[in-house]
Amino acid sequence: MEVENESDLKSTVKSTVKIINLIKENPYITRQEMSDSLKMSIEGIDKNIKKLKSQNIIRRIGADKGGQWEIITDITSGDD
Repeated sequence: MEVENESDLKSTVKSTVKIINLIKENPYITRQEMSDSLKMSIEGIDKNIKKLKSQNIIRRIGADKGGQWEIITDITSGDD
């Protein structure tokens, strides 16, 4: 999906940061729990997760059920 304007870009960045913060709080969080917490569709969560994975920011460790998320590169702080 192509970002059409600055507002779309800011919204996308906010969403990815919120997802990363949820993963920080609970590495075992499910996509459904993210969706409920952020009031986003599962498809929106999936799109953001796919982007974060492709940028090597997060990865999934273990099975879909019982696995956990790992933050590889923390883009929410300047402490890297």
